[in-house]
Amino acid sequence: MSRNDLTDDERDSAGISRRDFVRGLGAASLLGATGLSFADDGMDGLEAVDDPIGNYPYRDWEDLYRDEWDWDSVARSTHSVNCTGSCSWNVYVKDGQVWREEQAGDYPTFDESLPDPNPRGCQKGACYTDYVNADQRVLHPLRRTGERGEGQWERISWDEALTEIADHVIDEVQAGRYDAISGFTPIPAMSPVSFASGSRLVNLLGGVSHSFYDWYSDLPPGQPITWGTQTDNAESADWHNSDYIIAWGSNINVTRIPDAKYFLDAGYEGAKRVGIFTDYSQTAIHTDEWLSPHGGSDTALALGMAQTIVDEGLHDEEHLKEQTDMPLLVREDTGKFLRASEVGLAEDADDPDKVFVMVDADGNLRRAPGSLGERDGQKDYSLSIELDFDPQLSVERSVDTDEGSVAVRSVWENLTDELSQYTPDVVHEETGVGTNTYQRVAREFAEADAAKIIHGKGVNDWYHNDLGNRAIQLLVTLTGNLGDPGTGLDHYVGQEKIWSFHGWKVLSFPTGNVRGVPTTLWTYFHAGILDNTDPDTAEKIRESIDKGWMPVYPEERDDGSRPDPSTMFVWRGNYFNQAKGNVALEEQLWPKLDLVVDINFRMDSTAMYSDIVLPAASHYEKYDLSETDMHTYVHPFTPAVEPLGEAKTDWEIFRLLAEKIQERAQERDIEPIEDRKFDRTIDLTTIYDDYVRDWETGEEEGLVEDKAAAEFILEHSEETNPEDSDEQITFDDIDEQPQRFLEAGDHWSSDIKDGEAYVPWQDYVHDKNPWPTFTGRQQYYIDHDWYLELGEELPTHKEGPENTGGDYPLSYNTPHGRWSIHSTWRDDPKMLRLQRGEPVVYLNPEDAEERGIEDGDTVEVYNDLGAVEVQAKIYPSSEPGTVRHFFSWEKFQYPDRDNFNTLVPMYMKPTQLVQYPEDTGEHLHFFPNYWGPTGVNSDVRVDVRPTGGDTE
Repeated sequence: MSRNDLTDDERDSAGISRRDFVRGLGAASLLGATGLSFADDGMDGLEAVDDPIGNYPYRDWEDLYRDEWDWDSVARSTHSVNCTGSCSWNVYVKDGQVWREEQAGDYPTFDESLPDPNPRGCQKGACYTDYVNADQRVLHPLRRTGERGEGQWERISWDEALTEIADHVIDEVQAGRYDAISGFTPIPAMSPVSFASGSRLVNLLGGVSHSFYDWYSDLPPGQPITWGTQTDNAESADWHNSDYIIAWGSNINVTRIPDAKYFLDAGYEGAKRVGIFTDYSQTAIHTDEWLSPHGGSDTALALGMAQTIVDEGLHDEEHLKEQTDMPLLVREDTGKFLRASEVGLAEDADDPDKVFVMVDADGNLRRAPGSLGERDGQKDYSLSIELDFDPQLSVERSVDTDEGSVAVRSVWENLTDELSQYTPDVVHEETGVGTNTYQRVAREFAEADAAKIIHGKGVNDWYHNDLGNRAIQLLVTLTGNLGDPGTGLDHYVGQEKIWSFHGWKVLSFPTGNVRGVPTTLWTYFHAGILDNTDPDTAEKIRESIDKGWMPVYPEERDDGSRPDPSTMFVWRGNYFNQAKGNVALEEQLWPKLDLVVDINFRMDSTAMYSDIVLPAASHYEKYDLSETDMHTYVHPFTPAVEPLGEAKTDWEIFRLLAEKIQERAQERDIEPIEDRKFDRTIDLTTIYDDYVRDWETGEEEGLVEDKAAAEFILEHSEETNPEDSDEQITFDDIDEQPQRFLEAGDHWSSDIKDGEAYVPWQDYVHDKNPWPTFTGRQQYYIDHDWYLELGEELPTHKEGPENTGGDYPLSYNTPHGRWSIHSTWRDDPKMLRLQRGEPVVYLNPEDAEERGIEDGDTVEVYNDLGAVEVQAKIYPSSEPGTVRHFFSWEKFQYPDRDNFNTLVPMYMKPTQLVQYPEDTGEHLHFFPNYWGPTGVNSDVRVDVRPTGGDTE
């Protein structure tokens, strides 16, 4: 058959059959590769071959592709980063090198009605291999030779480094300045053995352990205020059980990539998804409805929605009566709760002054069951809040007290008065959200069978974050959306809560005595900011410290003096990069520190400003555990390869330092000293023996290796080794496959149930145990003197501080980004190629045009505190008036070594410094990462101009 015999369908427009074209395509591509073209000889010059690849003379290139999928060994590991992901990965090794990683995909399914939990991971985890052999990898101990931050180093031996650090530590302890030694490391859940490594040594030295959850402004202070709990969340699989989900300031598709499937899949099951974001974010585009309130107006929007729910009678009255403080009586004259002791009730209680009062349906005064005054401490499940009478919500009357007649109102009456201020006009004026829109969303939320709010850091960054938290929490309380599948307020910012709590705690703090400090306050105090803040805040900070509500170390000495901090160990974190007010930090705090030691696998901003940098093993070179409150599984780190260069695991580094301190203390005949605060002796001549001893069993040298430390945590935690069960999860078990926890310890508010996603608050809502608050209920009224003075006894909307950073027209916001987890991966080539490759600010087109700025221009963002030079990106999804500078770029990625925090002052809200009740603090008391002042980032004003402008 000739070409002329082909049908029209078999012949293309060039006169060649499609069959011949396909057969000749391989040859054509080769012609193209040699520089020839179809035009050289025409299509008639093509020779059809049966196997174009087989006839190609050079075949070795195929081995490169095949070798990518070949390996010598596979190790299970993950990534020690503060992202809440906790994703299990397989790490493939060939010729002693990490070749690639792949999502493990073998989380066991516990509920067939939910989407498959596999796989978990993101684009950052998929290229962690880059870091194992990266140029910025720290391979040897380094000692600074130039000024801090100059990047001038000399390589030293491990023995030199450990000896220098050990002698300095011994000198500080012997001088009684052990409380001038600080250890900063964040988020134990992401790698609890590594967290414990330095914390254990600092604890044995009598040093100070720093908080982190509040420092990062990840802690939602409204939760301990209202619920007496650090935070408790449903695992993300429970999102799929919801009928109505509001993503409020939580950019799920950027910051919760492994879990976003549950949010997206819920829509296929009929759930409505509402996004509340100032910008049209990457999550907003996947919602059914998007609300865009003005920045910092979340409280007004939430209270407007609450007013709608109450005004239309959509609230859950039964839930409010039993589970909340709404029926409790408040004195009109003092604003304080009416105490049972004032009206002759609860005389049999341990402390009638801490028992509260309700009014039953017949008008009789009744003691409120479960009040703190009849409980044994903050958490006591021996009592019940279940009611055997029907309390009135709306009460306004007088009662006879031992002081005479007193006018009282219920919390509910006070709340409805507060809510009445949030009329449609007020809410629209404050938020910019349309009346019909927010009222309809409130109505739909209240009427849904199972409604949930996913609460993000977008609210926490503001000065009045506690008011925002409390107002948003009020929505789930009013509607009774707590304690059941698909309900609740889930706050996911940082892997703040570790499941295997007890094992981690006793490994990290073997003495049982901890000098914990709120990092925000510690930094504020020692960076000299206290002397430059407003007088009222300064007075309240000093009062909080003087009364012992909030600790500051070093402690004040008997002669009234207070030493400066002298020593700081940083590991698993980037304190210097994350520091708000970093101008004051660099100029005031850092010079006070005689020795800064950073333990790190890469050269980051903190390492650059340290005195000694010790090379740490990468995430693929050590044993550890990984956990998160986003799911109920535990899985391990295992070493795929040996640590590169002279790097060592965190556990080995601090163990060797303990050994060197003991050796030098013995050589120097150092005597033990008594701890000023705790009933213990600090003995440096036995500190290594104490470090490696299993304090629970007494076994000497039981904890020499980091794998033994991981096994210790699993052995001594209720979640993995329940007391009342023969089941136990071992390290070998989780190396084989991620395992779901067997139990939930007493720091959780529900049990783990077979076949169900974890849902919090069931201990209180269903089992009727008292909430761990002053009143034993969800507490929206706080009668602390400072709250009354500031008018914040109930959630209320307030404007933030004015002109923070100066009188400038634009708001400055530093949200979490897609291409890094905090500063990790900010310097990774692959991630940089997926964006602009350098620090960028996002501008609304109108704001940019007004300033003569075009996309890609180099601009200067400035205020009274400083200026940073960055690239401008035009972002039509942004609301006008806001500059977005996605945070965590390293200081050395800016021309002048400033960074995103250069423009952010450091300030604290006094209401987060209180103890409540003031005398004992069972409800609100400083405990690291439970209650303490947050380091807020927003409320900052800036302006932007093309580079070359006058900075004066």
